[in-house]
Amino acid sequence: MNLAPLDLRVRWLGRMDFATALALQEEIVLKRHRDSSMEDQLLLLEHEPVYTIGRTPDQSSLLGAGHLPHPLFVINRGGQATYHGPGQLMGYPIIDLRRCGQDLHKYLRWLEQLLIDLLAENGITASRRESLTGVWVGNRKIVSIGVGVRHWITMHGFALNVSGDLSPFNHIVPCGIDNVAMTSMEKETGMPFTVARVAASLEKLVLKQIGDLRVIREAQPINI
Repeated sequence: MNLAPLDLRVRWLGRMDFATALALQEEIVLKRHRDSSMEDQLLLLEHEPVYTIGRTPDQSSLLGAGHLPHPLFVINRGGQATYHGPGQLMGYPIIDLRRCGQDLHKYLRWLEQLLIDLLAENGITASRRESLTGVWVGNRKIVSIGVGVRHWITMHGFALNVSGDLSPFNHIVPCGIDNVAMTSMEKETGMPFTVARVAASLEKLVLKQIGDLRVIREAQPINI
């Protein structure tokens, strides 16, 4: 994806509940829309357990919501149900696509490639699957992607399974894909990973991938 040479502020937010993170995204998107000189941002964080689904009439991937062990949010992104929680790296890029050709397809492919490259740096061979947004290790899904766009400014983004308990996915049909197996960096390698460590690696990779785009570190450090 050919990004204009603007500033990108990378913000590590640590553990944050979904409602707070959603409100923060909406606030930044509104400010970004009103002020075209404002820098793009990439929010990196980890959530308390939660389920989300896009605003779609078809909610069959929830298997009925009454049995879910964690809260459910219906949000303005594409896609079916998924789970977010401890052990996942959440990435919320807030990028003005008007400066990037207004091409949502290229943006999604850029996100996928970014995560594929990150996984490769950690010894995991991952790839895309035709007609399915996300990143896979063989037939196992390791990254879920769902984005929303307002006035050509992106919100929501990706969830990379780093470590921890994957059993909450068993209560839904993840991303609406029957019989999908979810996996994580820890599960694929047998090595311990922390979300903060992977977030720090991703920040370095973003700087390398974007090239002319200068990355600004938010004051709060990423402790690894």
